[in-house]
Amino acid sequence: MPSVRFKKVLIANRGEIAVRVITACKELGIETVAVYSEADRYSSHVRFADQAICIGPAKSARSYLDIPSIISAAEITNVDAIHPGYGFLSENPGFAEVCEASGIKFIGPKPDVIRLMGVKEQARAFMREAGVPVLPGSPGVLGNAEEGCELAAKIGYPVILKASAGGGGRGMRVVNNPDDLPALFMQAQAEAGSAFSSADVYLEKFIGAPRHIEFQVLADEDGTVEILGERECSIQRRHQKLLEESPSPAVTPAQREEIAAVLKKALSGAGYTNAGTVEFLMDESGKLYFIEVNARVQVEHPVTEFVTGIDIVKAQIRIAQGETLAEILPGPIELRGHAIECRINAENPVTFVPSPGRITGFHLPGGIGVRVDTWAYTDCVIPPFYDSLVAKLVAYGNDRGEAIRRMQRALSMFIVEGIHTSIPLQQKIMADPDFQEGRFDTNFIKRFAK
Repeated sequence: MPSVRFKKVLIANRGEIAVRVITACKELGIETVAVYSEADRYSSHVRFADQAICIGPAKSARSYLDIPSIISAAEITNVDAIHPGYGFLSENPGFAEVCEASGIKFIGPKPDVIRLMGVKEQARAFMREAGVPVLPGSPGVLGNAEEGCELAAKIGYPVILKASAGGGGRGMRVVNNPDDLPALFMQAQAEAGSAFSSADVYLEKFIGAPRHIEFQVLADEDGTVEILGERECSIQRRHQKLLEESPSPAVTPAQREEIAAVLKKALSGAGYTNAGTVEFLMDESGKLYFIEVNARVQVEHPVTEFVTGIDIVKAQIRIAQGETLAEILPGPIELRGHAIECRINAENPVTFVPSPGRITGFHLPGGIGVRVDTWAYTDCVIPPFYDSLVAKLVAYGNDRGEAIRRMQRALSMFIVEGIHTSIPLQQKIMADPDFQEGRFDTNFIKRFAK
């Protein structure tokens, strides 16, 4: 397919990911259009873009989730494409369809693929058919609690109920015995319906102490798929990631090659294009099980960029222009060194209560192997309306030990005054012996907080 160079791209997002996309566009010689809510009038992405348009008030439903306003901004500024970032409309197949109908390229997978991967039980069924290992569970949406009880009896307790249309821990309930399932089924349905406008839930075997492993995907529009290694994302609280690294201390080279081979085949068969992440749980024996696909760029993509040398956001844009992976990638995928990302959130490091407000002092660390992705600056205001992410601090080393030491140095030099941040918690994690030895799972923070 011949490539068509974009002249102007609109970023349908805010915060650090909007700035990240702007930097990629600048390096590709592409003009940018920022959209912003009234609460983000003075945000960095507004300042750094070539053009900026206010699309509504602070509430995201009337701004960053308002498809007509975003499309109007795109048409007024005559853009060629829209990059959705992550969150908001990034995995909304309807938005991707409206972009196509408006003659604007959506920088992401095709709408039908987003729809397939966005419905969890459909994605699980597809992956199972393609030979990807999947946790035992319901073949589709549960019709009622009785059906769940029958299936759980066959699989064995504990099991977990999950929202089919969402993630982030919402609509999830762990069931330890049959007596609890009916009530928890109703709770999961109610929460799923409120969070995702769909009360559909499915059931799968619950792994008590898993690791959370994800594989980075790039796929061009000619059907070629490449896997850029994996990321370890097990350090979480309330199913929200706090820290990520690549490669995973628990994944062997043989596992990496095996999963990469089966994912290439599966995603090529699905017609997957652009960037994405395939998430797995690893059980206590080290076996990996597919759980979901995130059909977009991930918050933690910088650690993969460090160990592969590949700019994932620029690759997204170039794929959307019609370029092939043979043109984009420098050669065979090789993982070199180790990278760790700490999410610096505006929240109390003990209670995790959000801490919006004005930043009165701000100093970023630097030096060899350190990267900071942020939209914040001294005297900016962290609004209470959106995700609490202030910055992503990434450290790279020749090995995991060096990456940890470099991160410890960077955290000690990162100054944010005026609000609480997660920096003290990240420092404790870096100093923890179990973390340093790679001995952890998704329950790490629960044990750590005791």
